[in-house]
Amino acid sequence: MRYEGSVYRPPSEAYSLIVQVTIGCAHNKCTFCSMFKEKQFRIRKPEEVLEDLEMARKQYAHVEKIFLADGDALVLSNKALLIILKRIRKLFPECKRVGVYGSPQDVLRKDLKELEELKENGVGIIYIGAESGSDRVLSEIQKGATRRELIDAVRKIEDSGIAASVTFISGLAGQTDWKEHAIESGTMISEMEPSYVSLLTLMLDPMAPIYKDVMDGTFQCLTKEQVMDEAELLLENINVKKTCIFRSNHASNYLSLKGDLPQDKERMLEQIRLAKKNTGMLKDERFRML
Repeated sequence: MRYEGSVYRPPSEAYSLIVQVTIGCAHNKCTFCSMFKEKQFRIRKPEEVLEDLEMARKQYAHVEKIFLADGDALVLSNKALLIILKRIRKLFPECKRVGVYGSPQDVLRKDLKELEELKENGVGIIYIGAESGSDRVLSEIQKGATRRELIDAVRKIEDSGIAASVTFISGLAGQTDWKEHAIESGTMISEMEPSYVSLLTLMLDPMAPIYKDVMDGTFQCLTKEQVMDEAELLLENINVKKTCIFRSNHASNYLSLKGDLPQDKERMLEQIRLAKKNTGMLKDERFRML
């Protein structure tokens, strides 16, 4: 397989065939992110992508999941995506799901019928980084989307029959706005009602713009005990009516949580409260890694 630069994928795509459809991220301005800073965004030529699929078919006897990288393959038109998806269906009839990253702008540019068309042709999950439910925080991190746009995008994904997997980041608002970040993120999840929610914890990378703010004292990080306070407040404010699979068991997290909402909400809150009393349960900083 041919890969340009570092390749990133969601944890749940660890055993997927990864094919780069775009190089980098079309937005690439989020202050907390360093994932694609070394890449100049471009869409790969269709023939290159199809060649990669042909090579993969010769190399792998069985492929159940395929992830279309890099940062936002959903930026492609449906016409371009369908060429790729139909070739996947032809070459990998055993493939059960195609996944992509998508920005809220990508989703909102497509109408419901277009998303349904992608679902019919194999797209089973769209990963979307919400990061925060607070418009203030979204503006500060240069997300390029509002709370309302993120909610509308996720609801549109779910309405099409595709599962939305939405990511939030603990500690992203620092010492100043952590309560707003927690409450607004919890209520956002309640409005979105996505199939999956992942709660990560902010990690500092010198390549990320926010790193400079931390070094000069403009941004003050939360302690791990404060991260637990924030996670508790966020979870308290989630009230979904349909099942939402909640995960906070990423390598960046201080405490591993997993359950289905709403049924496991109280159990996970009790885990957080227990860890707050027994801080030895929290992961040591040395073992938080990506």
